[in-house]
Amino acid sequence: MSHSSVKRIIWAIRLASMMWYGAAHAQSAVTLYGIVDAGIQYASKVATSTGGNAGNAFSLTNGGLGPSLFGIRGREDLWGGLTANFDLESGISMANGGYGTSNGNFWGRRAWVGISGRYGELRFGEQISPFALAIFDSDPRGISSFASGLDIYSDNVSFTGGVNSNAITYLSPKIAGFEASVMFAPGGVTGDFRSGQQWSASEKYDNGTVMVSAAAYHGNAGGVSTPLPTTIPFDGRTLSVACRVNGLTLKASFVNYNVAGSFNEYVYGSGGNYIITPSISLNAGAWYSVDHNHDENHSLLTGFGAIYQISIRTALYAQAGMVSNHGNMNTGLSVTDSAITHGVKGAATYGVNFGIRHSF
Repeated sequence: MSHSSVKRIIWAIRLASMMWYGAAHAQSAVTLYGIVDAGIQYASKVATSTGGNAGNAFSLTNGGLGPSLFGIRGREDLWGGLTANFDLESGISMANGGYGTSNGNFWGRRAWVGISGRYGELRFGEQISPFALAIFDSDPRGISSFASGLDIYSDNVSFTGGVNSNAITYLSPKIAGFEASVMFAPGGVTGDFRSGQQWSASEKYDNGTVMVSAAAYHGNAGGVSTPLPTTIPFDGRTLSVACRVNGLTLKASFVNYNVAGSFNEYVYGSGGNYIITPSISLNAGAWYSVDHNHDENHSLLTGFGAIYQISIRTALYAQAGMVSNHGNMNTGLSVTDSAITHGVKGAATYGVNFGIRHSF
């Protein structure tokens, strides 16, 4: 064997050893996580299919404070400060063990893989849009499934923007309190690039005391539909501010849902959250909605909540809400309870729920 051949073998062994050493010392983690949430609920009115009153309702409710779900997320440190990440998430119905708020698919809430580093993160797959995340972030009631701004979002455009298939998202690093994100999702229709196409962008400044954010969304008609409607064509925009002082957080927001040929809804929201002790917090919010295509269609939604954190993972909660609809407006009280997802037109509905929530 020649001297050069021996040198090549030695270098190959060294290279293989370096690769094994790097692989053996790469940091990786996979986490199973979830939330189970259920309780009892009363509503003074339940809407018929035409928006009339079918009477009151008393029922077990799934996800009164927030959706019941489970997921798997993971990360692996690569090289040069890069990290590979993924997240798979599915909704659960605590009432019957089936899907719940999961877009009709098994991994209907999230299913993405990405890579992150010092210049931000790039994700590929089913994701929540920057527009929806900005609305969630501005909600004074923490996007409760009962009597919050999430109900108005769901009433207007269902899961659209909340769940985006075929999405590509870039999230910037946080610099001096500023961060931004942008998403693009082709519709997946061969020969028609614009059908079902969706895009969204957001920008936020947060210094720990004051938060200001803005976001926009545009979705075209068509596209590859999922079991639940997630391709409603609409343009959305939102602007919100928040202020934190000790245990009190105050928030105010504006959201516009504009569905061409249907409605152009303006939503003005405000409220706050107060942490009394590490175990007890109170929250309240109010949202006034009006369709600027038909000003006689408007509604007022209010919600109040109290949360008692028994442990770091388990909480008891109580909530009360009221929605008053005028004209053809049918704002509902709950996202997860189909009986009151849409409200009775031209009437006021009152409701309460009590439940338990456990995170793992």
